[in-house]
Amino acid sequence: QVQLVESGGGLVQAGGSLRLSCAASERTFSSYTIGWFRQAPGKERDFVATITWSGGSTSYGDSVKGRFTISRDNSQNTVWLQMNSLKPEDTAVYYCAARYGGGWAYWGQGTQVTVSS
Repeated sequence: QVQLVESGGGLVQAGGSLRLSCAASERTFSSYTIGWFRQAPGKERDFVATITWSGGSTSYGDSVKGRFTISRDNSQNTVWLQMNSLKPEDTAVYYCAARYGGGWAYWGQGTQVTVSS
């Protein structure tokens, strides 16, 4: 079982930046595709970004392309989400999740990101 812990959220002004971290407890973390998702109050959970086990392939949701960057270091069992040019509509709880072949089997507890206008 993979345990995921997100950190790095907070309050930032529009146009600012934050870097979220997703740390895993399991050495097999390097075998998993990792994704970031977000959920704003009263809305469904949205896809933000994913990165394959090797870091060789990434994908992004349309609303964050060009502003967010996902990366990973398997030696540190960590995935990061660098968020630049933040907008108030980026305000949400951000979750990381792990997938190995099937669906998103493991989820973190989330970290709050609030962007003020």
